[in-house]
Amino acid sequence: MSNSIGTPEGPGRPARWRPVRLLTLAVFALAGLIFFTSFDTAKGTNLRTDASLLRLSDLIEERGHKNDGLDETTAALREEVDALVTRDDGSTRAETEELAALEAKAGTAEVAGSGLTVTLNDAPPNAQAAPGYPDPQANDLVIHQQDLQAVVNALWQGGAQGIRVMDQRLVSTSAVRCVGNTLILQGRVYSPPYKITAVGDRGKLNKALAGSPALRNYQLYVKAYGLGWKVDEHKTVTLPGYSGTVDLHQAKPLG
Repeated sequence: MSNSIGTPEGPGRPARWRPVRLLTLAVFALAGLIFFTSFDTAKGTNLRTDASLLRLSDLIEERGHKNDGLDETTAALREEVDALVTRDDGSTRAETEELAALEAKAGTAEVAGSGLTVTLNDAPPNAQAAPGYPDPQANDLVIHQQDLQAVVNALWQGGAQGIRVMDQRLVSTSAVRCVGNTLILQGRVYSPPYKITAVGDRGKLNKALAGSPALRNYQLYVKAYGLGWKVDEHKTVTLPGYSGTVDLHQAKPLG
């Protein structure tokens, strides 16, 4: 029998579990649990690039669907209000006519008459430059917010009594905005081709379109790269009244 005392790991006494060793084993055990959980969750897919992750466009589209439902509810309520207003409320004929005129100017009343529709569209896929023009950049081949705004502004200047962009009537609080290659108008999302319809004197409307500097510049891109431009005239066209909320919201200073 040996009389040596021995080291802690030696034959003289049983080995002790040092705190460092315990911590190391705990770390490895936790890492193994994390790897197993990630594998079980992913089911063979890449978590970082999973297509189920929401993108900004998905959020915008989802909000657009919700706004569609809210617009339908608002329209139904507006019809009820209009029905109540048409009852005898003691108003004079002059007051009733004044109210109707204000509704027409506000865009909440239906308007009908002669007019036209302007259609804007992106250039065809793999569009090539016309002879004498430089090769197109990506931005040269798509419709931009400024193009839509130029058409709307020209039609107003041409005396339009009402304007509809896609299926929505424009009012004083309407804002034509684009995010990427999509139009966002009053909470809804649209893709090209974009249709802008106006009620008014067709001759004056066409003259206003032809006289717009912004649209003359747009016509250069139509010629050079094939951007879409089409004007259809209507003997009679009807634009429904705007059915959404007309409340005006504005920013307020803090403090």
